Amino acid sequence: MARKSRKQTAAPMPAPSLYVYVALYIRLSVEDNKKRGCSVENQKLVLNDFLADKPDFVVYDTYIDNGATGTNFHRPGFQQMLSDIEAGHIDCVIVKDLSRLGRNSIDTGYYIEQYFHTHNVRFIAVTDQFDTADPGSLHSGIMLPLKNMINEAYALDIGRKIKAQARQAMKDGDYIGARAPYGYRKDPDNCHKLLIDEDTAPVVRQIFEWAHEHVALNRIVRNLNEMGITAPSHYKKSTGEITSPSLIGSGKWQTRTVMKILESEVYTGDLVQGKTKIVDHQQVKAGEDNLIIAKCTHEPIISYELFTAVQEYRKQICEESRAIPKRPYTPNIFKGKVFCADCGRSLHRQRAERKKGPDVYWFHCLTNSRVAKDSCKGVMMQETELIATVTAILEKELSVALGMSLPLFQLEAKQKKDKDRLKTQMSARRQETEKKRRLIRGLYENFVQGILTNEEYFELKTAYEESIGTLSGEIEALEKDMDALDSRLVRYRSMEKDAKSLAQDHALTAELIDRLIERIEIDHERNIHVTFRFKSEFQGKAVDPCTKNM
Repeated sequence: MARKSRKQTAAPMPAPSLYVYVALYIRLSVEDNKKRGCSVENQKLVLNDFLADKPDFVVYDTYIDNGATGTNFHRPGFQQMLSDIEAGHIDCVIVKDLSRLGRNSIDTGYYIEQYFHTHNVRFIAVTDQFDTADPGSLHSGIMLPLKNMINEAYALDIGRKIKAQARQAMKDGDYIGARAPYGYRKDPDNCHKLLIDEDTAPVVRQIFEWAHEHVALNRIVRNLNEMGITAPSHYKKSTGEITSPSLIGSGKWQTRTVMKILESEVYTGDLVQGKTKIVDHQQVKAGEDNLIIAKCTHEPIISYELFTAVQEYRKQICEESRAIPKRPYTPNIFKGKVFCADCGRSLHRQRAERKKGPDVYWFHCLTNSRVAKDSCKGVMMQETELIATVTAILEKELSVALGMSLPLFQLEAKQKKDKDRLKTQMSARRQETEKKRRLIRGLYENFVQGILTNEEYFELKTAYEESIGTLSGEIEALEKDMDALDSRLVRYRSMEKDAKSLAQDHALTAELIDRLIERIEIDHERNIHVTFRFKSEFQGKAVDPCTKNM
């Protein structure tokens, strides 16, 4: 059950108020997009119409989960609403109907009947005419759990129908992928049919021919890049099939891209679908029993014989590689930290085995061998040399950073003075906020007694609420400054501890590197450039990245 730990945490009783601070919650799942009445705009309209004649209801915030399933509660908008409830900001939650809150009967019932009640939060589902403050609503009978079970059954039924429809489409030979495989394009008259893309199909044929001639994957990748052939993601960007920057990549061919093409039966004219499945909202690799194979669904790019020969050769190479005894590598303490200063690619850590003595490890750039010849100046450095140099640089820079800072006892005194100043400022703003709230309560009393007109009431109320919002933002900023002061002192003590450890042991560890170093770059001349995570923030002056000439 989502957020079970919250069961044990009850929010403090709210102070008496003439106003009810409301959270409007809106959820739209993927299947709901097809229903006009469930759109985000429609839900907003229903909720605003409900609040139109309720001047005592003040909207604290509107929480929206667009494209989120109702079968679980791992939704960003919903979780933010729970955080605001526990912070005491919300007195009432309003949704269009019960299914918007959730379609899981157990968890939905828990939030309505236990969680909201424990936190003194009223819950209203408008179109279901459900209100936990109304003893005559369906809350008192069997209708609530029954309606939640119906909503859950509906969600499960929709999910089953979608999966069944997709699998039947696979069996019928329909392609259900979002984008056509490289080498093909979708039929403009039928998005489930594949047509050969005359621009890219020759590239696919060439890749298979090279593989059949026993050309290594790395060499195939180099050939493609040196020939200036556009990588699949960038080609699909040019055709409009890919628009998300996260899917575009570097624009260079990679070994995994070629490997994926060589493994795909789609180029023989067959469709093999169902290689992955969704488990707990995560896409995972499926077993062979989940595969659906449809023969001769589209025009092939290569023959079965060529595809089979390539698979047999690749299998042979894989088995020969596995048969070779391998000695395990030592841990790489620089993992993800060392880059080529010329091309920006991560440096590869390679081992040179020795019969006598320990193995030797090197860091070098693979761009010339993996991407294209002469596309990088190249880098090579022995690991022991890198460790010694980075250790010396780190010792020096930690000493400089700490030396620029105040002594610890002076820093602690300054921290206390700064915190006292922030506390005074926060206290003044909280008092001002409470004053504005009292004025709003007085406005409502005058409105009820007819002293203020409806227009005057809302105009003054809006002005006071905007002022309260500004004050709340200032208080939040001051609280962050307080937290920053505390974390600054913690970081100073951690830096001091790391500096003493390095000075004493001269030992570099993966944990120390990860904590103190952002990036290490090595150029062709073997100059080392280190970017640090720490800085002399106690006086506001950043420690410059350090460059070491070898």
